[in-house]
Parts: sequence; C-alpha cells; structure tokens
Amino acid sequence: MAFFLSLFLILMFPSSNVGFWPPSPGYYPSSKFRSMTFYQGFRNLWGPQHQSLGNSGVKIWLDSTSGSGFKSVRPFRSGYFGASIKLQPGYTAGVITAFYLSNNEVHPGFHDEVDIEFLGTTFGKPYTLQTNVYIRGSGDGRIIGREMKFHLWFDPTKNFHHYAVLWSPKEIIFFVDDLPIRRYPRKSDTTFPLRPMWVYGSIWDASSWATEDGKYKADYRYQPFVGMYTNFKASGCSAYSAAWCRPVSASPYSSGGLSRQQRMTMSWVQSHYMVYNYCRDSKRDHSLTPECWG
Repeated sequence: MAFFLSLFLILMFPSSNVGFWPPSPGYYPSSKFRSMTFYQGFRNLWGPQHQSLGNSGVKIWLDSTSGSGFKSVRPFRSGYFGASIKLQPGYTAGVITAFYLSNNEVHPGFHDEVDIEFLGTTFGKPYTLQTNVYIRGSGDGRIIGREMKFHLWFDPTKNFHHYAVLWSPKEIIFFVDDLPIRRYPRKSDTTFPLRPMWVYGSIWDASSWATEDGKYKADYRYQPFVGMYTNFKASGCSAYSAAWCRPVSASPYSSGGLSRQQRMTMSWVQSHYMVYNYCRDSKRDHSLTPECWG
C-alpha cells in the first residue's frame, strides 16, 4: 500500500519529487548473484601501469600518457553482469568511465556492444549515465547507436553504487542499485545481440564527443582521472556452457520479465531522470530502429 501511495503522490505532484529517492522496485536481482573479486573473473587488457588491484576490486586511471581497461576471462552468451563503481569528482569532461559487454576483438567493425558509460562533466554539473546498444557495429556502413541518457538521483562520486546489465535471449535490462532504468526488447534477430560477448571496464579520453557533444575536452591539469570498481558479478551462460544452459533472470517470476512494481519504478526513473531517448529524437532515422515503433 505504501508503494502505491508513494506512486500516487509522485504522479500528482511530479515537480516536488525530483531529487528524492525512487520508489522501491520490490525485487533486488543483485542479491541473487554471487560476488567475485577482480582476480576471479578478469584480467588486464591495456594500460597495466594505470591499474591498481586491491583485495577485491580494481582502480584504473587516465592521464596524459594512457588510460586503462580490463576484460573478463570468459565470454558469455547471456547473463547478469554488474559492478559497484565510484567516480571521480570535479572536472572530468571528455573522460569516459565504462562497464560494458562487447565482442569487438572477435568481430572488429562488425561487433555487438551493450554499454554503461559515464560521460565526464564540468564543475557543478551532474554526471550523465549513457546506456547504449550496438548491433553488428557498422556493418551496413552506418553506426547505429541506441542511446538513452540519465542523470542520477545521487552523487556517484560520494560512494560506490551498483550498475548492471541483464542480457537474456529476449531482452536487455539496465539497472542502477537494482532499479531497472531501461528495457531493450528483442524485436528481431537483426536488432539484438546474439553472439557471445566479454565483460569490459575502461577509462579513456573521448574528448571529441563525451561532454556536451565535444564542447568540453579533457583537461590534464586535473589528472589523473580515476574510476574504482568492486563487487563484480558475472553469472550466466558462458560461450562454453552446454546448449541447454538456462538463462538467468532478474525477475521474481519464473517466466522472467519485469514485475509490475519494477516497471512502475522504471517509469518513474525515466520520467524524472532520463535526459535523452533516441526513440524520441526526430533527427534519427527510425526505420533502422524498429524497437522504437511500439
């Protein structure tokens, strides 16, 4: 009853709740999956001199000489993938701190990717969390991104928060602290990633586009730029699992999918914290994104 009363107040008085904590999703998928240390599931990919390992997590940083990245030991064909991340405060324009799935090394120029990216920012402005889905890269001569961007209801530089992706055969769901913020459905085989992907984390200079479409660049007077990761979760069907491997779920239902309460929470987040939706961008060619059609 308390949840529905909160939702009623939110709908009736939307301007008064911005900045308040979102309503409960009622179900917390991260608690269903075992945490692992960095050593158990990942290895350095590049920039080893810009990577520091702790008891369970990893710190990576960017300076004027290099960034850094890491990669999961195993590829997966579905699963739940999460990490608790803490971002750097202050001026971070042009800097991308990312946690994502990809098979770019196996299919260069024709790869799949599912992104959680923190777009760097300037003093006094909030971080932007960008979620994105690429299918078969630029195989048709055009890179077709599916960006949805959010501001957060907390300061991601103060504490660690958990960011995750559920990739199942029928949908992709993005989570922040167990709150679903976006659902990407499988509308067709041509618009959904079906090939195995690895889990990555990285920090790098994307000054050409990261902050207000490249208006603000990385300023190395503020280096190093640091990203901290811990509480890794990577559970699901690996590329080496048997064909009958059952995909994991982030749902309270055995049939999968989001519950009504999870969907309502996601709607609340999108109503108050989503700042860009590619499906609502009139400049985009939506003949290439059938998932936007309804």
